[in-house]
Amino acid sequence: MLRKLDENLWVIDHEFAMPGGIQIGTRTTVIRLSDGSLFVHALGPADDGDHVEISKLGNVAHAVAPNLFHNEFVEDWRARYDGAKFYAPETFEEKVPSLDFEVLTDETPGAWSADIKQVKVEGAPVLGEIVFFHPSSRTLLLTDLCFNMVHSDSFITRLVMRIMGGYGHFGPSRLAKSFMKDKAAIRRGIDKILEWDFDRVTVTHGVVLERGGHEKFKQSYAWLKG
Repeated sequence: MLRKLDENLWVIDHEFAMPGGIQIGTRTTVIRLSDGSLFVHALGPADDGDHVEISKLGNVAHAVAPNLFHNEFVEDWRARYDGAKFYAPETFEEKVPSLDFEVLTDETPGAWSADIKQVKVEGAPVLGEIVFFHPSSRTLLLTDLCFNMVHSDSFITRLVMRIMGGYGHFGPSRLAKSFMKDKAAIRRGIDKILEWDFDRVTVTHGVVLERGGHEKFKQSYAWLKG
């Protein structure tokens, strides 16, 4: 169910499994903007109870698919919130051909520029991730650029995620790194993100990093300088 992290900031933690039963979970983040409307990031498998709780916070005006991998539940959200605008990376129509959406770029839309900043991380076109920052709560919103999976009751999940380099620590998995074809472009995006004054980091897979996020994020991408 909906869990409050800070003023005007909530998350919903969902159960989610990759093929083969790899339990990685997923997370939706909800931000209430200064105009009272809601910005929803990473559209996960929300149930009726989740949507009831969301409706108590305000009107969902902006629904964001923050990278090219998080497409599975977008149509469910569109059916639920047909009055909302949907936003996604360029080429997202290849994943959800029927979706009418606005393309996310490095330029923050005026609809949320007073409350949220964003950076498009170039250099990994298969991923196409856009990273967001909520200054008032000093929270960075990541999708697949970092995992923070520190516990799982599933042996197969622990095994596979260790092989992928995405278990037991905060940082990018080996799979995510494999998508990063242009290290210089990735580094430019990371440097822009590090200009922000964030402390908390919400990840889509794993636990929320409540403190020390700026330094841990910096450390997790230090390999790009090598």
